[in-house]
Amino acid sequence: MTPPAEWRRATPDDAVALRDLERIASQTGLAHVFGELPYPDDDVLARWALLLDDPEVVVEVVEDDLGLVALAAHDGTTLRHLAVRPDHWGTGLGREGFARAEAAGARRLWVLEANAKARGLYGALGWTPSGTTQECPWPPYPTEVEYVAPAAG
Repeated sequence: MTPPAEWRRATPDDAVALRDLERIASQTGLAHVFGELPYPDDDVLARWALLLDDPEVVVEVVEDDLGLVALAAHDGTTLRHLAVRPDHWGTGLGREGFARAEAAGARRLWVLEANAKARGLYGALGWTPSGTTQECPWPPYPTEVEYVAPAAG
Protein backbone atom coordinates (compact mmCIF):
# COMPACT_ATOMS: atom_id res chain seq x y z
CA MET A 1 0.00 0.00 0.00
CA THR A 2 1.38 3.40 -0.96
CA PRO A 3 1.02 5.84 1.92
CA PRO A 4 -0.87 9.05 1.41
CA ALA A 5 1.61 11.89 1.10
CA GLU A 6 -0.35 15.03 1.90
CA TRP A 7 -0.06 16.39 5.43
CA ARG A 8 -2.49 19.08 6.48
CA ARG A 9 -3.02 21.14 9.61
CA ALA A 10 -5.63 19.59 11.89
CA THR A 11 -8.65 21.63 12.94
CA PRO A 12 -10.92 21.41 15.99
CA ASP A 13 -13.25 19.28 13.83
CA ASP A 14 -10.52 16.60 13.86
CA ALA A 15 -10.47 16.16 17.66
CA VAL A 16 -12.54 12.95 17.74
CA ALA A 17 -10.60 11.44 14.81
CA LEU A 18 -7.30 12.29 16.54
CA ARG A 19 -8.50 10.58 19.70
CA ASP A 20 -9.66 7.56 17.72
CA LEU A 21 -6.36 7.27 15.82
CA GLU A 22 -4.39 7.53 19.05
CA ARG A 23 -6.65 4.90 20.64
CA ILE A 24 -6.22 2.28 17.88
CA ALA A 25 -2.45 2.85 17.70
CA SER A 26 -2.14 2.59 21.49
CA GLN A 27 -4.41 -0.42 21.87
CA THR A 28 -2.56 -2.24 19.09
CA GLY A 29 1.02 -1.29 19.88
CA LEU A 30 0.86 -0.92 23.64
CA ALA A 31 -1.49 -3.70 24.71
CA HIS A 32 1.41 -5.16 26.70
CA VAL A 33 1.47 -1.95 28.77
CA PHE A 34 -2.20 -1.02 29.18
CA GLY A 35 -3.74 -4.49 28.94
CA GLU A 36 -7.49 -4.59 29.45
CA LEU A 37 -7.73 -1.18 31.11
CA PRO A 38 -10.45 1.00 29.60
CA TYR A 39 -9.13 3.62 27.22
CA PRO A 40 -9.43 7.14 28.71
CA ASP A 41 -11.55 8.42 25.80
CA ASP A 42 -12.92 11.54 27.50
CA ASP A 43 -9.55 12.62 28.93
CA VAL A 44 -7.71 12.07 25.65
CA LEU A 45 -10.41 13.92 23.71
CA ALA A 46 -10.18 16.85 26.15
CA ARG A 47 -6.39 16.87 25.72
CA TRP A 48 -6.74 17.01 21.91
CA ALA A 49 -9.21 19.90 22.21
CA LEU A 50 -6.67 21.81 24.33
CA LEU A 51 -3.81 21.06 21.94
CA LEU A 52 -5.83 22.13 18.90
CA ASP A 53 -6.69 25.38 20.69
CA ASP A 54 -3.07 26.10 21.67
CA PRO A 55 -1.50 28.51 19.15
CA GLU A 56 1.99 27.16 19.95
CA VAL A 57 1.10 23.57 19.04
CA VAL A 58 1.03 22.38 15.44
CA VAL A 59 -1.03 19.25 14.83
CA GLU A 60 -0.60 17.77 11.36
CA VAL A 61 -2.46 14.81 9.92
CA VAL A 62 -2.64 12.54 6.89
CA GLU A 63 -5.92 10.94 5.90
CA ASP A 64 -7.31 8.45 3.45
CA ASP A 65 -10.83 7.29 2.59
CA LEU A 66 -11.15 5.55 5.97
CA GLY A 67 -10.09 8.51 8.10
CA LEU A 68 -6.89 9.72 9.72
CA VAL A 69 -3.82 7.65 8.95
CA ALA A 70 -1.10 9.56 10.80
CA LEU A 71 -0.66 12.45 13.19
CA ALA A 72 2.27 14.51 14.41
CA ALA A 73 1.87 17.18 17.10
CA HIS A 74 4.74 19.47 18.04
CA ASP A 75 5.30 22.87 19.60
CA GLY A 76 8.64 24.08 18.25
CA THR A 77 10.70 22.41 20.97
CA THR A 78 8.95 19.11 21.70
CA LEU A 79 7.40 16.32 19.67
CA ARG A 80 4.18 15.97 21.65
CA HIS A 81 2.47 13.08 19.83
CA LEU A 82 3.19 10.82 16.89
CA ALA A 83 0.88 8.03 15.77
CA VAL A 84 0.21 5.97 12.67
CA ARG A 85 -2.82 3.77 12.10
CA PRO A 86 -1.65 0.15 12.43
CA ASP A 87 -2.64 -0.75 8.86
CA HIS A 88 -0.06 1.84 7.72
CA TRP A 89 2.78 0.83 10.04
CA GLY A 90 6.03 0.40 8.12
CA THR A 91 5.06 2.81 5.31
CA GLY A 92 7.36 5.63 6.41
CA LEU A 93 4.63 7.89 7.75
CA GLY A 94 6.04 7.77 11.30
CA ARG A 95 9.45 8.84 10.03
CA GLU A 96 7.86 11.56 7.90
CA GLY A 97 5.83 12.94 10.81
CA PHE A 98 8.91 12.82 13.01
CA ALA A 99 10.95 14.67 10.38
CA ARG A 100 8.26 17.37 10.13
CA ALA A 101 8.39 17.97 13.88
CA GLU A 102 12.19 17.96 13.90
CA ALA A 103 12.32 20.44 11.00
CA ALA A 104 9.99 22.71 13.00
CA GLY A 105 12.43 22.71 15.93
CA ALA A 106 11.48 19.71 18.06
CA ARG A 107 14.54 18.60 20.03
CA ARG A 108 12.92 16.50 22.76
CA LEU A 109 10.09 14.02 23.25
CA TRP A 110 8.67 11.63 25.80
CA VAL A 111 8.05 7.97 25.00
CA LEU A 112 6.89 5.04 27.09
CA GLU A 113 9.84 3.03 28.30
CA ALA A 114 8.04 -0.15 27.14
CA ASN A 115 7.33 1.21 23.63
CA ALA A 116 10.13 -0.66 21.85
CA LYS A 117 8.78 0.18 18.37
CA ALA A 118 8.89 3.95 18.92
CA ARG A 119 12.16 3.84 20.86
CA GLY A 120 13.71 1.88 18.00
CA LEU A 121 12.60 4.52 15.51
CA TYR A 122 13.92 7.40 17.61
CA GLY A 123 17.23 5.63 18.18
CA ALA A 124 17.58 4.87 14.47
CA LEU A 125 17.13 8.60 13.83
CA GLY A 126 19.98 9.43 16.20
CA TRP A 127 17.95 10.49 19.22
CA THR A 128 19.03 9.22 22.64
CA PRO A 129 17.55 8.96 26.14
CA SER A 130 18.47 11.97 28.28
CA GLY A 131 18.36 9.99 31.52
CA THR A 132 15.20 11.80 32.68
CA THR A 133 12.01 9.83 33.32
CA GLN A 134 8.51 10.62 34.48
CA GLU A 135 5.26 8.82 35.21
CA CYS A 136 2.68 8.56 32.42
CA PRO A 137 -0.60 10.26 33.39
CA TRP A 138 -2.74 7.24 32.41
CA PRO A 139 -3.18 4.04 34.47
CA PRO A 140 -1.23 1.90 35.14
CA TYR A 141 1.14 4.92 35.12
CA PRO A 142 4.07 3.38 33.23
CA THR A 143 7.41 5.15 33.00
CA GLU A 144 8.10 7.62 30.21
CA VAL A 145 11.64 8.29 29.01
CA GLU A 146 12.78 11.63 27.62
CA TYR A 147 14.68 11.45 24.31
CA VAL A 148 16.76 14.30 22.90
CA ALA A 149 17.97 15.16 19.43
CA PRO A 150 21.61 14.60 18.52
CA ALA A 151 23.86 17.55 19.29
CA ALA A 152 24.37 19.85 16.30
CA GLY A 153 27.62 19.97 14.46
